[in-house]
Amino acid sequence: MTHNNRGKRRANPLPETVRAARLAAGLTLEQAGKVLHTSGRVFGQWETSADNVSARRMHPGLWELFLIKTGLINRPEFDPDYD
Repeated sequence: MTHNNRGKRRANPLPETVRAARLAAGLTLEQAGKVLHTSGRVFGQWETSADNVSARRMHPGLWELFLIKTGLINRPEFDPDYD
């Protein structure tokens, strides 16, 4: 059930988009992990291809926070309103 005050459900970003954003921000996996208070290993899992059984998808809220904190929020290729 969708709550009345919630907007459109956002999809998880694709692993290749997460990697592209990290590289655009000029960050290593460890540095990117620190932006979201996690490890580089976890951030690397978000960049892992969806074909991999152990792949994890980044939560849309964390994705938007990463874009805000790295200054990439207004770049169209990383638009948080993707489908």
